[in-house]
Amino acid sequence: MNNFAGRRKSSLAGAGAGAGAEAFGGKHAMTTSLRKGGRLPVYVAGVFFVLCVIVMYGEDIRSLTRVPAPTVTDASDGRQKVVVVPRRDISSSEKPAAVLHRNELEKPKHAAVLHHSEQEKPKRAAVLHRSEQEKPKNVVTTTTTEPAPVVEKAATKSKTKKPGSKKPKKPRRQRAAKKTVVPPALGVPESCDLAKGRWVFDNTSYPLYREEECQFLTSQVTCMKNGRRDDTYQKWRWQPKGCNMPRFDAKLFMERLRGKRFMFVGDSLNRNQWESMVCLLQSAVSPGKKYVSWEGQSIVFHAWEFNATVEFYWAPFLVESNSDDPKIHSIQDRIIKADTIAAHAENWRGVDYLVFNTYIWWMNTLNMKVVRPGGQSWEEHDEVVRIEAYRKVLTTWANWVNENVDPARTSVFFMSMSPLHISPQVWGNPDGIRCAKETMPLLDWHGPLWLGMDWDMFHEANNVSRAASPRVPITFVDITTMSERRKDGHTSVHTIRQGKVLGPEEQADPGTYADCIHWCLPGVPDIWNLVLYTRILSRPAVQFG
Repeated sequence: MNNFAGRRKSSLAGAGAGAGAEAFGGKHAMTTSLRKGGRLPVYVAGVFFVLCVIVMYGEDIRSLTRVPAPTVTDASDGRQKVVVVPRRDISSSEKPAAVLHRNELEKPKHAAVLHHSEQEKPKRAAVLHRSEQEKPKNVVTTTTTEPAPVVEKAATKSKTKKPGSKKPKKPRRQRAAKKTVVPPALGVPESCDLAKGRWVFDNTSYPLYREEECQFLTSQVTCMKNGRRDDTYQKWRWQPKGCNMPRFDAKLFMERLRGKRFMFVGDSLNRNQWESMVCLLQSAVSPGKKYVSWEGQSIVFHAWEFNATVEFYWAPFLVESNSDDPKIHSIQDRIIKADTIAAHAENWRGVDYLVFNTYIWWMNTLNMKVVRPGGQSWEEHDEVVRIEAYRKVLTTWANWVNENVDPARTSVFFMSMSPLHISPQVWGNPDGIRCAKETMPLLDWHGPLWLGMDWDMFHEANNVSRAASPRVPITFVDITTMSERRKDGHTSVHTIRQGKVLGPEEQADPGTYADCIHWCLPGVPDIWNLVLYTRILSRPAVQFG
């Protein structure tokens, strides 16, 4: 910049010198003639000459003493920069000097040119694909207060500090965050026991969806379509004692599931709950951007616009068994490998929410057939008391969770037992036939019902969930207590048998055909999912980048 200013000064001095010489010659002739005439003293002529020069060339003299170029503030880092303003006598074809930091005399480095579309801050992408586990690259945003043809890189900072100023700190290198903790959306405390409460009739806000509006329901659970006349079973809300459960917000839950996998693992009751969850969520997904696929032992609901899946994985005993084919349910002698889980568990890795259950398939016999340690075939088995076999299987499962689940990423739940209602005399209806024609819950019942439930298995599952996996928290979800009172909610004779909807003759024989295990939808499983929803959204979410 000094060379440039010096060059301008010398050119101006040269131009001024030439003009002064010419003017000086004219004035000298006049003063000579005056002196010869003796009319004015010599000093008067000199003063007159100086005044003439000041008047004629005052502009050029002022330009040489003009204050240096003004400073501007760089919006990117707050430092002041010097802008060299071109003289009016410099040709407009010459390019002005680039913006330089104060005291930086060297040539400017390569500059990054910003296109118009790059002057707006890019929105941060929130969707994480399952297959993309790499950390996102940092995005650097540059903003300008007014258009500028050239902007220096952030790395070209002045190395000269101002007198009296502190030494600038070296900027820290920003790294992509490993996880981002999102504040909880709900405020239901963990101390609130959602299992204790009562059923309240609510025909204003229930059901949470309509049977005919959910295209993903199977014929097994569409009781109204299959001939049921009353729909009161759809309009009961669970009211916990001491706190409230929020209404299910499908959009809010789908945002929590964005870029994630939610999986139910277990028997047909967990599949019943999976259908309920899909129907609760599907309204938040745009038409044409959702579908269900069958993949081996899995059924998967895909929500494209959220890059999320809600899945069901068939494993009725959790461990490997001879009943692992989801299409074959008529095996008479069910045999399990109580210490073998790897073949199933490989499908659970990397899932963000895991919801397990296993119960109903244990209730056919008092003893379970268990393959001996090291056995090579299903025939090499022993009969083990049911509760002991159950404990062994749950320990195998909990050990896998403890060794393979990342608690910072994956939330694990275990659903308690869904009760059967096959003994109407227990709830005061000695003339009833199983759960057929039951239209009302038990509202004034106090204490547990004896419905053929194995309460030892209930407590075993609770204890294992709490204690057997110390590294990974497992939430035991008690749905048994609330479901005991819902004798009215089963599919009964309004369901299918061997893939066909029961006809009039079969519906007239509930003693043979009434299904008092599975539940109509909308119905009781929606409340189970509302409990899950409340627990999940009352906890902070962890998103990995």
